[in-house]
Amino acid sequence: MSTISSVSKVNEVLLKSALLADGSVVDIRISGEKISEIGTDLTSEGISLDCTGLRVLPGFVDLHTHLREPGKENAETVLSGSQAAVRGGYTALSAMANTHPVADSAGVVEQVWRLGKSAGLCDVYPIGAVSEGLEGKKLAEIGAMANSAARVRVFSDDGKCVDDPLLMRRALEYVKSFDGVIAQHAQEPRLTVNAQMNEGLVAAELGLAGWPAVAEEAIIARDILLAHAVKSRLHICHLSTKGSVEIIRWAKGQGMAVTAEVTPHHLLLTDESARSYDPIYKVNPPLRTQSDVQALREALADGTIDIVATDHAPHPHEDKDCEWASAAFGMVGLETAFAIVHSTMVATGLMDWKRLVEVMSSKPASIGGYDEQGQALALGSVANLAIIDPSREWVVNRDELSSKSKNTPFHGHTLTGAVIHTIYRGKLVVRDQQLTGVGNV
Repeated sequence: MSTISSVSKVNEVLLKSALLADGSVVDIRISGEKISEIGTDLTSEGISLDCTGLRVLPGFVDLHTHLREPGKENAETVLSGSQAAVRGGYTALSAMANTHPVADSAGVVEQVWRLGKSAGLCDVYPIGAVSEGLEGKKLAEIGAMANSAARVRVFSDDGKCVDDPLLMRRALEYVKSFDGVIAQHAQEPRLTVNAQMNEGLVAAELGLAGWPAVAEEAIIARDILLAHAVKSRLHICHLSTKGSVEIIRWAKGQGMAVTAEVTPHHLLLTDESARSYDPIYKVNPPLRTQSDVQALREALADGTIDIVATDHAPHPHEDKDCEWASAAFGMVGLETAFAIVHSTMVATGLMDWKRLVEVMSSKPASIGGYDEQGQALALGSVANLAIIDPSREWVVNRDELSSKSKNTPFHGHTLTGAVIHTIYRGKLVVRDQQLTGVGNV
């Protein structure tokens, strides 16, 4: 097979005995930013990595990340979030708009985009706010953000629900003109005033205000009908209930253009964790019941839920080291996501490696319109790759995370499945689980 000959050997990486998602074993040569040769018994004068027993997959794409910059750099920056991302096998992030100032203008989304370019570790795609200041009263500068250098195509007020149906309809109509998508944080605010955790037996026993499932399900039902009425694309963030799954399943059965995501922590943890009163388990939407967890897993396996998204939500120590009611909602998740999905979905036999590639790479790239991410491993494809050891066990240590924040619920847990190397646009940015220092920093 032909190679790209114009690239120097020093910019070449050779992956030996790479095990692909379909079970085939090949050598892969990367020259410059692209895959230049796939075959057997290949040799190289550049970097050569023995991938025997390792799965080589398209780099993961996260459609839901909080990077906190600008405004809350004590919790996370675009650089530290990018470092966490590549250690987790991610080669693309979608940065949510709830920064300070809010990413509701061309200026702010371009700032985030340029910070991502400056880090040079993964693609950083800003998500624009739906409403000015996330206040849900007036549409943000959607057109200006779409036409900016950042080319924003996903818009969300995540952290807050766009609860005004008229504003939501107008937003759906607006993004339709450039094939954009509205990503909705489904939470009816009037049903969740002072809510602290899932409404149910555990909440009643702990004396914490309950968060009813219908608060999520009612908004999802409303919005899929609105999106269908205007023939626009809708994406539902972090599904958490069995009822939400059934609504999405019905909508897809009717041919409606809706997609949905689930987080790794909602695939594993339940509201029983709250019995510890440890705010590390306080998250929005809340951890639900084991029945909900099982429904989410089955929906991800059968395609009702389209993708996994981390909802990586870093917070400084003081925002979690306090009583439950005062604590911030959210968990970090970029560096543990693959292992959780592997343990809950692949190791259990609910889905195979091809489906894992779909839910963590190709489908989120497609939803976001990220053309150079989620590509199949083929000649000429951009070399964004995650190289995985499915059998490696490791213990999560919050102090070893690359994220500036340490609010992981998995500290001290032994997980199976580790990201060994990450390649971003042909650059080996993680080698043997450590940052290489390659990038623009």
